[in-house]
Amino acid sequence: MRLLQKEVNLENCPILWHKPITKEVLQSDFDIRGGNWHVEDGWLVGENRENYPAMVISQQDFFGDVILEFRAMTILPCTHDINAMWSGSWNYETNTRHIAYVCGLQGWWHGKVGFEKSPDYKLNAATPLFPFIPGREYFVQMGSFNGHAFILIDGALVLEITDPDPIDTSKYGRFGFEAYCSKLRFRDICLRKAVWRTVEEHYDAEF
Repeated sequence: MRLLQKEVNLENCPILWHKPITKEVLQSDFDIRGGNWHVEDGWLVGENRENYPAMVISQQDFFGDVILEFRAMTILPCTHDINAMWSGSWNYETNTRHIAYVCGLQGWWHGKVGFEKSPDYKLNAATPLFPFIPGREYFVQMGSFNGHAFILIDGALVLEITDPDPIDTSKYGRFGFEAYCSKLRFRDICLRKAVWRTVEEHYDAEF
């Protein structure tokens, strides 16, 4: 995968976490922070009718640059907001998401693929150009390298953004999934260590 001035070999990124989703894994490896999260036929299912991020987040931190992979879909009649976070944290005093990168499909109230950085949400990027189909299963890969965040959907790069003030991934390392007034399911969840190299970009003359 090529990004702006970076190249990533996704197949050679070591696995940090990858387990089949079971009731036991949900209980032992994750922390439910709002909404109804349960396991059905190997899927992690999240339901939340309210307008706030009801999340399930990893109990363990995975520090450093990471890539989060998963398959996901909305459960009809739900049509929006397949969201996930990485390099994240949780504020248990306010029971809200703290520092984290968040990325989603068909979100931001107007059907966009985008990024946001909590908790101040001053860094945002979104595009309405992805042709999302409710109820369809998508393979999603999202992550960041020193603040250079990206999202691939079914193997195609959809959006990337560079954060001028990157999250300190030596301090924040939890990943998780969000239901925002939505009903969703996730499977084949895999967190990888991001391995990348810098590339010097240039043009070859075309005339």
